Amino acid sequence: MITRRQALKTAATTVAALSFPAIVRASVQFRIGWQKNGVLALAKATGALEKRLASKGVTVTWSEFSSGPPLLEALGADALDFGPTGDVPPLFAQAAGGNLLYVGSYRGSSASSAILVHRDSPVKALEDLKGKRVAFKRGSSAHNFTVKALRKAGLSLADITAVDLPPPDAAAAFKTGAIDAWAIWDPYFAVAEEVAQTRVLSTAEGIVDTWSYFLGNTGFTNSHSEIVLETLDELKSVGKAAQAALPATAGALSAITGVPEPITLKALSRPGADLGQVQLLSPEAVAYQQALADEFHSLGILPKSLRVDDIVWQPKAS
Repeated sequence: MITRRQALKTAATTVAALSFPAIVRASVQFRIGWQKNGVLALAKATGALEKRLASKGVTVTWSEFSSGPPLLEALGADALDFGPTGDVPPLFAQAAGGNLLYVGSYRGSSASSAILVHRDSPVKALEDLKGKRVAFKRGSSAHNFTVKALRKAGLSLADITAVDLPPPDAAAAFKTGAIDAWAIWDPYFAVAEEVAQTRVLSTAEGIVDTWSYFLGNTGFTNSHSEIVLETLDELKSVGKAAQAALPATAGALSAITGVPEPITLKALSRPGADLGQVQLLSPEAVAYQQALADEFHSLGILPKSLRVDDIVWQPKAS
């Protein structure tokens, strides 16, 4: 015979079992791609986003990438929800039909990118790159920098041997002398700059502006706009606090990236660097991207013309 207490216990167990799937469905996995630089890396180090989004039932997972192109490939293929990149990768991702949106932007320091040569290299000026093997990651911000640096010298990509290498492979090739020059950004630039055999041929100062972007997967962004907005707001807060205490910021970033603290601080202290500039896309940021898209299409680098506005997120007012 089932007692009243047993009946109540059975009922409670049944209710809990029926309720549990609803709790699981209510949780959200937020998959973030990151690189070893910038405010997002710092947010990962401090757990800022996990803390900010915990009350919403959001679980944050992280995947590391060495550059923007593979990160955006994963984002556009629905394998990620959010991530940062330089200016060129979104153009290739859009041209490939990636399922993504521009959701935020920030200005960087043009001094944080450089073309490096060996200290004893005969290459003394940009003009001397003619006929040389120059490495950069195709479709990255270094691609744009290389195009514009060559143009400044009266050259084009046709005048060099372009070597498509991601930063870790390019670093190894540069060390062994397999390439003559390397276009790269921080923190890889700052690391290489510390090596005695390295000489800076030119930074991007006066050659190209430095815009970076946050992109979101279209489906995730439209379904969870409040998470994306809170993420951008938190990154802005993290960036402002970090900019106000750069030595501590360098220590926090160094702990997660493995880049020595003095080198990290050097990268953070480049002229014009400011971690707190995270914002939604401004007309200036969109215009910059559109001009870049038009230029790369005219040069035959992009396979088709693009309307950047087509994938700029316009969050609905709450």
